Amino acid sequence: MIQYTPSTDKVFERPILLVPPCINKYYLMDLQPENSFVRYIVEQGFTVFLISWRSAGEEQGHFTWDDYVAMGPIKALSVVREISGEARPNALGFCIGGPLLCSALAVLKARGEDPVESLTLMTALLDYSEPGEIGALVTEETVAAYDAKIGKGGVMHGRDLSSVFSALRANDLIWQYVVGNYLKGKTPQPFDLLYWNSDSTNLPGPCFTWYVRNTYLTNRLRQPGRLVVLGEKVDLRKITVPAYIMAAREDHLVLWQAAYLSRDILGGPTSFTLAASGHIAGSINPASKNRRNYWVNDSEESLTSDEWVAGASEKKGSWWPHWSEWLGKRSGKQVTPPKQPGNKNHKEIEPAPGRYVKARA
Repeated sequence: MIQYTPSTDKVFERPILLVPPCINKYYLMDLQPENSFVRYIVEQGFTVFLISWRSAGEEQGHFTWDDYVAMGPIKALSVVREISGEARPNALGFCIGGPLLCSALAVLKARGEDPVESLTLMTALLDYSEPGEIGALVTEETVAAYDAKIGKGGVMHGRDLSSVFSALRANDLIWQYVVGNYLKGKTPQPFDLLYWNSDSTNLPGPCFTWYVRNTYLTNRLRQPGRLVVLGEKVDLRKITVPAYIMAAREDHLVLWQAAYLSRDILGGPTSFTLAASGHIAGSINPASKNRRNYWVNDSEESLTSDEWVAGASEKKGSWWPHWSEWLGKRSGKQVTPPKQPGNKNHKEIEPAPGRYVKARA
């Protein structure tokens, strides 16, 4: 886990834990100073903790979804509480980090704990009834094949996952480089998002197959009590804290209408924001550049996604300030930041970004 150094004289007393997707390196959220989501949050006075997932090797090939939930969000929340002294930090799940985080919160609620003050879901699915283009690739036959190959142990290689995601956008991520590089002999311009996109991580086979079968194939995560994680029945309705749900209008991996369905699954009050562009560019839209736009609708009525967007107001620029204001209201008073990261039980291991970023899938 990475703890970021405060950059303001005062910080909100309640920190935030970021749970990025485990199929890529964490640094999409902290690319460069001018487009770093983390840097923006820190500059607003928030204390930020962020999980950096390792790329699984053969020695981790037996890890399950339960292991990722326990050693990921649950362990991280425990450490954040110990370091900060705050019993209920805020938490954000991005992409697959969303269902991982919500699985963890549901387990903790079932154990009688009240683990967070607020929840943010960033281009994440809890209801997989509208899975987008990737749904065409998930069938009983393909999942059974993965089960037979790596379901009991083994590794789903990041390069294979990366090839699948590139194939879903072949004109942008494959053929333009075939034409430009191979046929025309041009060297592509450096592009941080594409570098990150190719810097994938391996997943343990049992974790990967469990996730695909219980979400994309059977959509059990959203069904109260259908799944058991860490010995507890998962009921996302028990997550009753305020939730901020962000989706992107042109997202082909997480359809915004599908992300909107999370409002009917979670048990607490929800705010929904729709950003322009796609899965990545819609999420990583720096406030400093003031590009694109987003839509909000503060109606308290129960609306379908079509009704919501019909009554939504368009706002210019990035959605980040809108979310930051929402988060600030749930982050307590301003206090003097700690002088050093960690505490006596959780000492600094090494400078960020840490060893996991350097590993190659």
